[in-house]
Amino acid sequence: MRFHLPLLFAVLTTLTPAAPAPAPTSSIKAGFAERDITPGIGMEQPGGYGKSYHRSFHDACKVRVALFDDGKKTAVTVGLDSLVVPRQVVLDARAQIEKATGIKGDAVLICASHSHSSGPVGMVMPGEYDTASDLVKKLAYEESSCADPGYLLRLTHEIVTGVVAAQQNKVPVQLGCGFGHEDKVAFNRRLRMKNGQTWSHPRSGNPDIIEYAGPIDPQVGVIGAWDLQGKLVGVVVNYACHATTNPGGISANWIQYLEKTIQGGMDTHAPVVFLQGACGDITQVDNLSPYENPKGEDWSRLVGGRVGAEAIRVLLSMPRFTVAPIDTRQEVLKIKRRPPSAQRVQKSLEIASKAKAPGDPTEFLFAKEILMLDHLNRVTPVVDCEVQCIKVGPVCFVSDPAEYFVQYGLDIKKGSQHAFTFPCELSNGIVGYVPTEEAFGPHGGGYETRLTAYSNLEVTAGTQMAKKGVELANQMTAEPKPEPAKALPFGGAGKGVPWTYGNVPPELE
Repeated sequence: MRFHLPLLFAVLTTLTPAAPAPAPTSSIKAGFAERDITPGIGMEQPGGYGKSYHRSFHDACKVRVALFDDGKKTAVTVGLDSLVVPRQVVLDARAQIEKATGIKGDAVLICASHSHSSGPVGMVMPGEYDTASDLVKKLAYEESSCADPGYLLRLTHEIVTGVVAAQQNKVPVQLGCGFGHEDKVAFNRRLRMKNGQTWSHPRSGNPDIIEYAGPIDPQVGVIGAWDLQGKLVGVVVNYACHATTNPGGISANWIQYLEKTIQGGMDTHAPVVFLQGACGDITQVDNLSPYENPKGEDWSRLVGGRVGAEAIRVLLSMPRFTVAPIDTRQEVLKIKRRPPSAQRVQKSLEIASKAKAPGDPTEFLFAKEILMLDHLNRVTPVVDCEVQCIKVGPVCFVSDPAEYFVQYGLDIKKGSQHAFTFPCELSNGIVGYVPTEEAFGPHGGGYETRLTAYSNLEVTAGTQMAKKGVELANQMTAEPKPEPAKALPFGGAGKGVPWTYGNVPPELE
């Protein structure tokens, strides 16, 4: 019998199964986790200069963790649904994390969302005024918002537990990153007035408003992590807007709707780690709008929903990569406080020594703050301000411990050599508002420049942090910006001719 060789080859080729495609591999692993830090009803609600208490529950507050491991170094970003994160909580958590996991403290970034509807983490720390006068102790502990010692211990524990869980959850991943654009829900709350000053929230319809006094940062920074089977395992989002929508009761604030939007749109339960951008002068309030503001629930849904929807758009379009070198830098700056004058201290003493008058409490509250600041300036006239940079492939996180004006965040992005730079305010400690130097000038002013026990760093503090952030970021090698795979050149395999259905002239008959 004779065989027709070409026919035999065709038959054998048809019957022989194709070789399996090589299994995908990755040099980067990631793990995500979340833990509950919802405060109890009756606990203090932070965010003001007096006492306020939680009366109802709306949604859970969380610790949200993203961990990245390139095989040589591990870095962690932690997002907290909290007003701030006290420095001692950071130091304690890092020490416990290093003991439990081996991850170095300078590779752990802990960032608060600034939710005004979260747990009691400030403003006054336990024991902070124990050596003050009886009057100042009373003003601090009885007339001010205070952190709860038990809650701080719980917060520290859950941060550590969350990082341990993220390490246990880590798997090889494909990463993606990118920037979206959302400019309809965040506004600069400082406006230039006809009297030459700048005011915070002069209110809609005020005829003395001239214009916004500063920019916003509309970029929505996003990192997505998928396992090697294509399942989304976690998301990181960076955006600059105060979390003051307060939907009613204990809440993660608008971040809850950011999470719901991403998880619903992507059909996933993957954790969403939110890292607050530089938003010391940015809120959801548009003082130039002629329209009534939404109610808290609707406002929370609006901000979180729009930012979340933009994050989805970025997730769906970002190219993925499997190599992401990790690096870290850290430096603790020593920055002086602005001391109140002796005359102002004396005037404040006269006001605060009297019974609090009914009506507008502003004069009493800020007299109280001056006396508390006077004590702090005597015992700790210099403040630790940590600047930390973490590189994950083409993304660089740059932290500061302040309610940081948005212009500084924009300056850091401009000065950084990395393809994607995410400023992270309220990270690794809390030093209050840090405005631009211009805000302290002859045409400045406004709430953020008030001298208080919360906000009091020297005028150049923001510039010092921004310069150090750029310096540390640029000490680390910048990775190339990820791009989609290139199409085969025309004339290559499968691309030799135009589409035969479409390479014809018009057919009229």
